[in-house]
Amino acid sequence: MRQKPRVGLTGEHRFVVGQEHVIDFAEGGMPAVLATPALVRLLERTSRETLAPLLEPHERTVGVSIEIRHISPTPLGANVTCKARVIQVDRTLVTFVLEVRDDQEVVARGLHKRRVIHVEKFAQRVARKKR
Repeated sequence: MRQKPRVGLTGEHRFVVGQEHVIDFAEGGMPAVLATPALVRLLERTSRETLAPLLEPHERTVGVSIEIRHISPTPLGANVTCKARVIQVDRTLVTFVLEVRDDQEVVARGLHKRRVIHVEKFAQRVARKKR
């Protein structure tokens, strides 16, 4: 890493809930709402992009754990803000606290851990599994 992330470092990602973000079973009166898998993907993105400026060109981060409580529905077309804040750094392992809000309330909270990896070594490990 060019620079070790400091505790308190925050990142944010804003988006409008689109068709690509909603559940695939919105029928029979079930409203189209933000799907948990889409939410997890966006929280990982927020955390990854928070760390990206601190990395060397040959480094990336990968998610190693995520705990999310999706506590409130968010309808299609709503504005959403995902926030990730670093709460712990242990060498190459970075822990974030996560919060998601729509225009009215907290939508989700959780914890996420990402590991800084060396791309070439990671690719070699993946290639071994493909054999």
